Amino acid sequence: MIVAELAANAAVHGRVQGRSFRLALSLVEPATLRIEVTDTRGDHLPMQARSAGDEPAESGYGLLLVEELADRWGVREGPAPCKTVWAELDLGQ
Repeated sequence: MIVAELAANAAVHGRVQGRSFRLALSLVEPATLRIEVTDTRGDHLPMQARSAGDEPAESGYGLLLVEELADRWGVREGPAPCKTVWAELDLGQ
């Protein structure tokens, strides 16, 4: 679900004509899955996730899901014109 939300956000909000986004999955020590989605809209950073008590809307809750499901998430800017939205999941051993 995290991959789907981050990829959908990149496709909808981070799209530039003729360019796509990059998805990277990596295992980080000691046992963490890192999900990264990079797009070419570094000027369009994700907005803070809506809270559950906000007025209902058709969209805008994807990052709230990411926030709830991931152990950590954030945004890394650059290199220009890119940005990377990432999420990490701690894997049980």
